[in-house]
Amino acid sequence: MAARSTAPEKRQGFFSQIKTLFTFTKDVFPWLPWVLIGILVLGAAIGVVVGFLIPPVAIWSIILWGITGLMLGVLGAMITLTRFATQAMYRKLEGVPGATGHVLSTGLGRSWTASDEPVQVNAKTQEAVYRTVGKGGIVLVGEGSPSRLTRLINEERKKADRVAHKVPVHVLYVGQHEEGLALKDLAKAIKSLPKSIDKATRVAVIQRLASMQTGLASMPIPKGIDPTKVRAPRPR
Repeated sequence: MAARSTAPEKRQGFFSQIKTLFTFTKDVFPWLPWVLIGILVLGAAIGVVVGFLIPPVAIWSIILWGITGLMLGVLGAMITLTRFATQAMYRKLEGVPGATGHVLSTGLGRSWTASDEPVQVNAKTQEAVYRTVGKGGIVLVGEGSPSRLTRLINEERKKADRVAHKVPVHVLYVGQHEEGLALKDLAKAIKSLPKSIDKATRVAVIQRLASMQTGLASMPIPKGIDPTKVRAPRPR
């Protein structure tokens, strides 16, 4: 029998990661290359102008300032690429079952704790309820139609009231309906909630809710999202 390979997976180099990030983003924004080229040219041009304005005016000084401006242009292009990559990620995730969990588990920062798996699922429609706990209290996020998720949301509210009756519970919905938030606005909406509990209370609430969460192993988790394929790769 062939021996199983134990060699670690080779990590992408910096330039390979940039290439992957660029390709990922260009699929959504085809005009991106022209924007990045414009930023580089503008940075170099500003550097050359500065070289002419600051004495002593000499060829070597203009070249050095031009190179400095080009480096600033590279930095500006990288920042621009990263921002557009984030927008591209949200566009590709919009409407995909399970996308809400991905955003909650990766986009809220240390002040919030969430899982990419739902706490409740409508087995018939695959609509789901996700939960996150943080400085703003408990937030339940419905992925789908509010009318079809009412019972599941109410069940989670009751759980929260039993273990943390003084902690505020907020309900948000994601989806293309009147009450729904766009996926790109979800993290911002949660982070903007006023602080209502401290870190110790948050930890206690998370532990109590986790102890009540049973039976999820047999629940049908929404399919259709592979975060490793949709997540915008970031250069390290």
